[in-house]
Amino acid sequence: MVVAALLFVLPAGPAQAESIVARNAMLEPSEDGWLLTTDFQIALSPTVEEALSKGITLFFILELEVNRSRWYWFDQRAGVASQSYRLAYNTLTRQYRLSAGTLFQNFTTLEQALTVLGRVRRRPMLPLSALAPGTAYAAAVRMRLDLSQLPRPFQASPFAAREWNLASEWFRFTVGP
Repeated sequence: MVVAALLFVLPAGPAQAESIVARNAMLEPSEDGWLLTTDFQIALSPTVEEALSKGITLFFILELEVNRSRWYWFDQRAGVASQSYRLAYNTLTRQYRLSAGTLFQNFTTLEQALTVLGRVRRRPMLPLSALAPGTAYAAAVRMRLDLSQLPRPFQASPFAAREWNLASEWFRFTVGP
């Protein structure tokens, strides 16, 4: 009888991790410069989801670093770029709004908005002159929640830091011949 009671207390399976995970990335040249294509899987913690549903706007930053390896000195920084995204919930229309600069798109569900946020396709990140043809480069990309853009009460709480610290690891890949 005691064993049966314990089975109801134990969770049925592993809990979903609240994080951002990079899946792949690539840079390709075009007339507009170097275009980034990458995918992230984004899962928000229940606390962050609740804050979003109550009107707190979330700011995400996509970061790209490109370096050229040198055997005789430190790596040479070839380019650094970032793109900011804004995710907000409108309680009146019950829609999520994802913005990048002056462009925006509305979604009926959070899952749809997070899927589009994590799917970066052919985004111009660096000028074409930033990388020399025929040279190999080490590139890294990540996405993170910008905690500095949150309202002050959310920035100051050390107890909520773990739930609010959403960031992917640097996803490293090679660009070049």
